[in-house]
Amino acid sequence: MTTEAAAPDATETTSAATETTAAGASTTPADATTPGTEGALPDGGLSGAADALNGAPLDPSMAAAVDNAETARTLAETLQDWLVVGGPVVWILLGMSVVALTILLIKLWQFYVPAPEGSRAVRRSLALWHQGHTDDAIAQLNTRQTVPSILLLAMRGKRSGTDQALLREELERVATFRLNQLKMLLRPLEVIANLAPLLGLLGTVLGMIVAFQNMEAAGSRVDPSVLSGGIWQALLTTAVGLAVAIPTVAVHSWLERRVERVAAAINDAVTQVFTHQPKSQSNASGKVANAA
Repeated sequence: MTTEAAAPDATETTSAATETTAAGASTTPADATTPGTEGALPDGGLSGAADALNGAPLDPSMAAAVDNAETARTLAETLQDWLVVGGPVVWILLGMSVVALTILLIKLWQFYVPAPEGSRAVRRSLALWHQGHTDDAIAQLNTRQTVPSILLLAMRGKRSGTDQALLREELERVATFRLNQLKMLLRPLEVIANLAPLLGLLGTVLGMIVAFQNMEAAGSRVDPSVLSGGIWQALLTTAVGLAVAIPTVAVHSWLERRVERVAAAINDAVTQVFTHQPKSQSNASGKVANAA
């Protein structure tokens, strides 16, 4: 009897201890850390931190810098793909564009650093020449600029009494030489402007030939995406050729117009030297005639 009563008490004690342990485990905080694991993140802690960083607002300047870097990288990758897809024709057109840009920079330096027209110096010199101040008129001119250099030659020849026929011939020779210097490198620019679209068309034709060859090789298993991909790759060369030719034509026309303006300025300035005698010279000749 005593043994039977003790057995149930032991069983009840064991089950009560089990319930106490389970209750203690359930009330333990979820973020509690065990010894030796200090600083460890709970499950999902890393992803939560990453989401918090991604969602945090960035400085506008940093965001703009990131966008610019991504745009530059994307553009560089696109250009690289185009060079690979376009083949040798695109490389040739790229080289022609570099040559055209180099010529443009040279001509800009030639037309703007020496300023071949020299309009201000020419106006001052002609005004002094008409007033009879020949020495001051000549002093206004220099030999670095195209129009002033030729005007200087005309004034010196006129003042020294050189034969007009010989003087005009010399002026024509010098003017032709100076204008040819200004026209230098315009012919290569014209060639590039004419050849660029033709090379682009050639690349397109070659690309279409390859695309239709691939269609023929595919037979009845033709994939429309293969044909469309070959077509856009072929048309790429035409686009590059036009992109090179259009600005080159515009630059060539602008430079030709500048040379024409210089030629017109030379003709106008030299003509004024021959048709307008200095006042002092005309007064002197009148006095000599009256004395006679």
